[in-house]
Amino acid sequence: MSGTVVHLHKNTDPPAGADTPTVLTLVPNPPPAPLVPLWVRSGRAIKTAVTHETTRTGARVVARHTMYVMGGARIVARRTWDGRTAARYERMLRAAEAAGNHDAAAEWEERGQRYREARHRRRMELLHSPLDAAKGAAVSAGTGIGGLVLLGIAMAIATKDATEVVTPLMAVIKFINLMITIVQVVWGPALAIGPFLALLALWTVGSKQQAAPQWALPANARSGEGEPITPSIVVKALRDLGVPALRNAIKEMGDAGAAMLGPIRIAGCGVEVDVTLPSGVSTIEVQNKRRKLAENLTRHEHEVFIVIPQAARTVRLWIADSGALDEPIGPSPLVTDDTMTADYTKGRAPWGQDLRGDAAALSVYQRHLLITGLSNQGKTAALRSLALWVALDRSVEFWMGDLKGVGDWAMFDGLATKLIQGPTDDHVIQVTEMAEDAVEEMNRRLQAPPGTEFPPLIVIVDEAQVAFMCPVKDEDKRPYGGSSSTSRYFMAARKIHNQGRAVNVLLWQGTQDPTDQNLPKLVREGAHTRASLALGTESQARMALGDKAVDGGAAPNLLRPGLDKGTLVVASDGIEIPKGQSSITVRTHYISTDDAKEIAARAKAMRDGVTTLHVIERGEERDPLADIASVLGDAPRLLTADVLKRLATLNEDAYGGWSFLDLKRVLDGTGAEPYKSDGRMVVARERLTRALTNRDSDGSASASE
Repeated sequence: MSGTVVHLHKNTDPPAGADTPTVLTLVPNPPPAPLVPLWVRSGRAIKTAVTHETTRTGARVVARHTMYVMGGARIVARRTWDGRTAARYERMLRAAEAAGNHDAAAEWEERGQRYREARHRRRMELLHSPLDAAKGAAVSAGTGIGGLVLLGIAMAIATKDATEVVTPLMAVIKFINLMITIVQVVWGPALAIGPFLALLALWTVGSKQQAAPQWALPANARSGEGEPITPSIVVKALRDLGVPALRNAIKEMGDAGAAMLGPIRIAGCGVEVDVTLPSGVSTIEVQNKRRKLAENLTRHEHEVFIVIPQAARTVRLWIADSGALDEPIGPSPLVTDDTMTADYTKGRAPWGQDLRGDAAALSVYQRHLLITGLSNQGKTAALRSLALWVALDRSVEFWMGDLKGVGDWAMFDGLATKLIQGPTDDHVIQVTEMAEDAVEEMNRRLQAPPGTEFPPLIVIVDEAQVAFMCPVKDEDKRPYGGSSSTSRYFMAARKIHNQGRAVNVLLWQGTQDPTDQNLPKLVREGAHTRASLALGTESQARMALGDKAVDGGAAPNLLRPGLDKGTLVVASDGIEIPKGQSSITVRTHYISTDDAKEIAARAKAMRDGVTTLHVIERGEERDPLADIASVLGDAPRLLTADVLKRLATLNEDAYGGWSFLDLKRVLDGTGAEPYKSDGRMVVARERLTRALTNRDSDGSASASE
């Protein structure tokens, strides 16, 4: 019964009164486990041993200490060679010539020549030294022996013993014999221990210089977190970048690549260095290796910025201190200084700090503005902070459209002449009509007599992509959105871009995630100041900032969404950009909504009172007297010129063509006629309120009769 086992067991639960029977059970044997060849098991054991962490740690330890000895030997040999030859002077001379520093090169050449002359004198003296040494030794020996003999004669006379004459000489001979015996005893152990002492000395030098590969170093030495940037670290990072031409060129350089580097300068929370690349290496090859370069410098990718200065074949590296860019910058001067005012023409808005830690201020004078970026990266806050600063100049007028409509711009109620808030198609229609009104105002100013000065009018549209993508058409089948020549918002923006700055009519736009559909090419290229927060792709970065800025090193697509909130890459002539660069990175001050309300309140206190229009109404009958009262607001009196201006803003169709005579005609006979105050014609709110009250009461009396 092969493969079967017979089991005998008793029935454990027999019926009452029955005998306990024995039961035979046939159970098949389990199949035998397959035999594993010995060589397979040995291979698995070897693989486990090799991949075990303890084994790898031991291998790193052995490799590290071996390389310490080899590296120490290399360092000692290099130092010895430098000390015995003019190699050091030649190396510094070549580096100075490569850097174009001819004065330093001449100085190093002179030092090298002096060293060679001194070395020649020593060698010539060495040729005559054996003869001089022999003569000196003979003279010294004769003098010494003579002295010892004289000393022995003196001792013999003193002791009256003639044998004392040779006692000093014999004492010296015995001492020399003792020294020889000591050397014979010590020489053997010294020869045995000497190599070990030499290896220990080399290991000490290598360990101090960390002369071992990165993978073999201990974890704490391998991380290099926060390691200061030195020329050798920069050259090594470039050498290991994976660009063959660059690596080979550095190896062939007599100064190990030091000539490529300019001076390393402290720049804010990091350092800056210019690198002149060798022939055959293009700047784009280094730009494309930004992440690897950062890791070679023991930094994160966002802590290394690469820009292209004017010098040919040169890249400028800005390397942050570890973790410095994750620290917040200070509050805005708009928050800390409640006495601050603005000057639209000559002033600059305190926007934030550049990477050097210097204040970054932006001039908005006659410059259209575009800010873009992914959602929830601080676009509205950055745009609003500029508007809050400009609002502190009482001459500036605002027309605003917030197509998000969550209250981010609510503090401008009572400060902006027009404020439209909401995300619907109706709000897009109203914002479009507001932009078209700005075009009409621009045309009116352009047709004014030469030399006429106009107060600045800034039209702000936040979330402008909503307007560009609106599918609604008007009664003439013209679309409000889109980028065609019939698109109403697109054409209004283009017209303002074309001629608005000449008469101080400006368009500021904020938009998300730029594409050709939600930010047409002609509109984005019409902005004088273009800024971008974090973006997803390089193509979007080119849409936001233009090809020139991106080719020069601007890379908002490399900013970290969510972590670099409020960090902008700016291309504009309105901000100070280092010479040779096409853009600058700015970390903007964050102004909270509560702080924004306080700043807006200060701006309102500087003005006579502004009536904010929230809905643009057209094609309806107007009550001129009531409209005049509404535009006066809380002001006790207002110049007639300002009344006409505010009426035109309230309703262009009804009041856009009004003159002083039209205003006087409406007010004549009401008791609220214009009168002179300090030599200028004004309209009084109290008289106008009384006229409206009398008119309403007269109307009620007539109705009752």
